[in-house]
Amino acid sequence: MSLDLRVDGPRWRHHLRSVAGSTPGLVPVAKGNGYGLGLGSLARRAEWLGVDTLAVGTYDELLEVAQRFPGDLLVLTPWRPWVAPLAPELRKRVIHTVSRPDDLGALTTQEPGARVVLERMTSMRRHGLSAAELWDLAPVARRRARVEGVAIHLPMTGANGPEVMRLMDDVVGAEANAVWVSHLTTAELSRLQSAYPDITVRPRVGTGLWLGDRGALEVTAKVLDVHALSRGDSYGYRQRRLTSTQPGGHLVIASGGTAHGIGLAAPSGSGGLRGRAAVAAKGGLETLGVLRSPYLLDGKPLHFAEPPHMQASMLLLPRGARVPEVGEALGVRVRYTATTFDSVTIS
Repeated sequence: MSLDLRVDGPRWRHHLRSVAGSTPGLVPVAKGNGYGLGLGSLARRAEWLGVDTLAVGTYDELLEVAQRFPGDLLVLTPWRPWVAPLAPELRKRVIHTVSRPDDLGALTTQEPGARVVLERMTSMRRHGLSAAELWDLAPVARRRARVEGVAIHLPMTGANGPEVMRLMDDVVGAEANAVWVSHLTTAELSRLQSAYPDITVRPRVGTGLWLGDRGALEVTAKVLDVHALSRGDSYGYRQRRLTSTQPGGHLVIASGGTAHGIGLAAPSGSGGLRGRAAVAAKGGLETLGVLRSPYLLDGKPLHFAEPPHMQASMLLLPRGARVPEVGEALGVRVRYTATTFDSVTIS
């Protein structure tokens, strides 16, 4: 009764080597659920790739990766005064992100000589220092800490080359010897490295590295039960019935539910007319009790019979469709960063 992720190991490892080979200064990112693969697994692969630094999302993730990766550890979430002091054995390895002037003093009081990157505010407007703050803080930071460079976290809309080039004026003004960047294309990275040969470029890459070859990843769920349905039959927690326009079919019970992330959706990232129309259409289907599920039978999507349960989902199979056997595997399309798998197998 499981939701399983199987990874074609040779193909996946070939992709990892390809990305590492074409990305000088690569800093793999391992955060959250480890992109569905697990933080520990990614930490071991980062060591296998031979990189010197691994980035994590939060301080809480450090312990899980520190035992499996021997190099430096960059924490992407900026340090704040409520962060607990690091264990002594981690202090030489961890690089903190500083995004507010006041935090530098508090951090170096707690941890004199701490390793830091200073984060410059970008059009993301999430964390970061203004140009003036960066210029003022950089010389102070060099006296009180070990400055590893400036961090620039760009949006995911693409075409970030012009913005990063503008911000590099501030990196140069801060006399930084390295810039840690997110969400630049290979071409943008190449132009950046060519334009600033005296500054080390450290690309932080997560999705493109671990999930960049989706063909190497396969998610499946088990068919747990199959029941014939006739017009007027009721089913599920909410006791829905087949309508007069539904001639019957089958109810398929499949492994995977809300505990795995099935059926849970983040807000839509598309603000265009097409994206809003898709959301409106989906909402209309939901009001009719019809919603396409991520489950696939013979490559065709099935519809939820009702909202997914915690560990299983009920799916409607229309009359005339091939009826799967109990124990058969169904394909599942998932958002890896929001899915918890019962098993992850890497060949």
